[in-house]
Amino acid sequence: MPFTTVTTPAAPAPVGAYSQGRRIGPFLQVCGQLATDPINGTLVKSDVADQTRRVLEQIEAILAADLAGWEDVLMVRIYLASDDDFDAMDAAYRSVLAAPFPPRTTVSAGLAPGALIEVDVLAVRP
Repeated sequence: MPFTTVTTPAAPAPVGAYSQGRRIGPFLQVCGQLATDPINGTLVKSDVADQTRRVLEQIEAILAADLAGWEDVLMVRIYLASDDDFDAMDAAYRSVLAAPFPPRTTVSAGLAPGALIEVDVLAVRP
């Protein structure tokens, strides 16, 4: 099945062998996003709430580059550097997304130095 690579300057350019997003048929997978300044590529140094909002803005931009939005998101995967950040992350998440929320998995994981959160999503569009 053919695929389309999805990119936007509103999200950080890949720093490795991956793309911002890939669409195959109705499925759009957005790669894991760290809170990165899309202009200079540096990690945004802030708390988990600010990093959460920044990451969700980047994901929204990648979705929009494929004419999708949060309403098309089937699944959200969140990786936290610390379980202690769950409540602050969840409050920031709720400030950006509206109910009904997509299914979500949240786990703690080793992230890049300074990164408090990483998020990827799977969207489905006709």
